[in-house]
Amino acid sequence: MPGNAGLRNPLFAGFRTYGVLPVIMAALVFATTPLWAASPIGKWKTVDEKDGKAKSIVEVYEQNGKIYGKFLEMVNPADKNKVCDKCEGADKGKPIVGMVFIKGLKADGDEYTGGTILDPGSGKVYKGKLKVIEGGKKMKASGCISFICKGQTWLKVE
Repeated sequence: MPGNAGLRNPLFAGFRTYGVLPVIMAALVFATTPLWAASPIGKWKTVDEKDGKAKSIVEVYEQNGKIYGKFLEMVNPADKNKVCDKCEGADKGKPIVGMVFIKGLKADGDEYTGGTILDPGSGKVYKGKLKVIEGGKKMKASGCISFICKGQTWLKVE
């Protein structure tokens, strides 16, 4: 019986005993489960895109199904008591430490979009996007106003 020679192989024994359906089901579960997707929730060290220096420690958290972020501390002690002079509205003149600067992002595949990110240095509010990279060790934070975009790569704080 040359046609059945492969089925006698112990490698294929599971197919004979349990059938093909469990194997297909397991393959579908693993193929559709984003095992590689890491969460943005946690503490992150922000790094300035211009000089490469750490600027602050922020906390990204979930509230009512959306992602928010606030400043926990400034790395440079001289910046500890800074206020957002260039901000508009309710944030104008408020201390940067404790300020919620990421607002209303939602999961969109492996990114978080649909909300805003405030740059307290310029007072500008950008359409925000977060994307966790390198297995959760880093996160790309970016924002755009029209076609003007800027971004930073943040480092996970353990």
